[in-house]
Amino acid sequence: MTLTPAFLDELRARTALSTLIGKTTKLTKAGREYKGCCPFHNEKTPSFYVNDEKGFYHCFGCSAHGDAIRWMTDQRGLPFMDAVKELAAAAGLEVPAQDKRSAEKAERAKGLHDVMQAAADWFEAQLGGLDGAEARALLERRGVTDAARRAFGFGFAPDARGKLRTALRDFGDAMLIEAGLLISVEGKEPYDRFRGRLMIPIRDQRGRVIAFGGRIIGDGEPKYLNSPDTPLFDKGRTLYNLDRASPATRKAARVFVVEGYMDVVALAQAGIGEAVAPLGTALTEHQLERLWRMVDVPLLCFDGDAAGQKAAIRAAHRALPLLAPGRSLAFVTLPQGLDPDDLVKAKGAAGLELLVSEAEPLVDRIWTHEFAAEPLTTPEQRAGLKSRLGELAQTIADPSVRGEYQAEFRNRFDDAFVRKRPEWTPRAPRKPGQKWAPPPAPVTEDAKAFRAAGIDRVLAKAVLAGLIRHPIEIARHMEVLGGLRLAGGALGRLFEAVVDLALEDQALDSRRLVTILVKSGFETVANDLLRADTMPYSFTQASADPAIARSDLDEAIAILVARPEVDAMLAEATSTMQARFSDEAFERQVALVKEKQALELRLANLVQSNEDARALGQALGLRED
Repeated sequence: MTLTPAFLDELRARTALSTLIGKTTKLTKAGREYKGCCPFHNEKTPSFYVNDEKGFYHCFGCSAHGDAIRWMTDQRGLPFMDAVKELAAAAGLEVPAQDKRSAEKAERAKGLHDVMQAAADWFEAQLGGLDGAEARALLERRGVTDAARRAFGFGFAPDARGKLRTALRDFGDAMLIEAGLLISVEGKEPYDRFRGRLMIPIRDQRGRVIAFGGRIIGDGEPKYLNSPDTPLFDKGRTLYNLDRASPATRKAARVFVVEGYMDVVALAQAGIGEAVAPLGTALTEHQLERLWRMVDVPLLCFDGDAAGQKAAIRAAHRALPLLAPGRSLAFVTLPQGLDPDDLVKAKGAAGLELLVSEAEPLVDRIWTHEFAAEPLTTPEQRAGLKSRLGELAQTIADPSVRGEYQAEFRNRFDDAFVRKRPEWTPRAPRKPGQKWAPPPAPVTEDAKAFRAAGIDRVLAKAVLAGLIRHPIEIARHMEVLGGLRLAGGALGRLFEAVVDLALEDQALDSRRLVTILVKSGFETVANDLLRADTMPYSFTQASADPAIARSDLDEAIAILVARPEVDAMLAEATSTMQARFSDEAFERQVALVKEKQALELRLANLVQSNEDARALGQALGLRED
């Protein structure tokens, strides 16, 4: 379909903008214009004006601005083409005909929407039947009311390989596979993707079902399973609950970003409808842009554990290049160990509102994170902080915002280290009978080089190679693997592909997995990972004893998961020591240093030869005594 500028200009000219906006917003005549309270933000004094002659609206309070088409997309939430069609029908204009390819694509999408709605209806019916008793009990335990269950369209997928396929057989296997409802494996009958799961429909902005999230009912992995990307669904561009949150956001003038489906549902039950969630991934640039079209400063409300706070700082770094004047993020920090669901159940909406009143601006979150990242007792360490802050500010594309961040970081650095030097405080004397404990051993240059290379990334590559050689281990570790944040680029894409393939066929062996990866364009990176001479771990070696390799892989994954949390606690303890010395803080810092060294020694002991293990341990500054 080709929409020429002439057609769009004619459409705007035939649309009385004040009449269109006046259907949902009260307007009064003000000279040659109309005015009213802005529908995009809360206000008591009108600052929203509509000019029919010039064909635009403008708010002097929040700077909302646009024409008739923009009104339909921003205020009504319609896709561009749907907005054009609705305006054209009202104006008596005929929209130019689609070309054959566009028509076929639109017809196929329409068919897929029908499939997804039929699946949602079937899942919902199963939840209300005899087979859905256990799923209903799960919802009851989670405190989900019947009203919320109906509003969010919860359903149930029976633990069977072909019940959905049989129920929707009129659509045909090909369409069910394209919609992501069936899994197609070469040489086998297609089978249901979702089995034995509580089903949560994922809708687009118009409220149409485009995908599903499935939570396991009993034991099993993964805990949550999402639809794959389809012609309707791109998880990196989609936000859960966007259709319901959009009108609530316009009313409340804010939007919360939480981690999961149940957090969204819990907030809605507490009367907070303006909440969305990404779909099992870190916030993407597309999702951030979508949020900024809703409000200028979205509120990120991630879990209070280490993983949640790590996700928050990743979102902060991803947002930096996209910042613009007035456009930012704020962070609502939850108590340790709580997620939004827990919080509102314990303290209600008032508990969350109290935390919102203390929301942390983006610049504060970045400064706090970098300041606590490592000790700052030497000139070299302070120079490192200044360098990191400068590099982060430099990623901001907008020159005015970039300059403000550079100035802000410079002022904070000077306040901390230049303008006022902390007074020297002598170490508190030891208590009677207290034994002297030596400080942690200095970090060697080899250890610094090893850590600078990024032990998490090095170990992540080794673990990924091990998972490719032992795909059966993926399901056992899915819950922790899903929370890992591996390196981006080809390595990250390969990790996602390996997990997806293993989930689709849990009987997949290493040889078939590698064959599929090669056909999928991952030949180079997969071959690099599987070269036996690059990583000296049993689980990366083709000739290793399978039982030993799997045991070592378990240990490596445990270390990979534990290290970030220990690092975070050590950074916090170090920050506490810098602020105020105490015996308790000193002992905690020493204990955490030892815990970190123990993790590194465990990693060194996984190296295949004793000689290599000793060399690695020496490089890390470790001793076995």
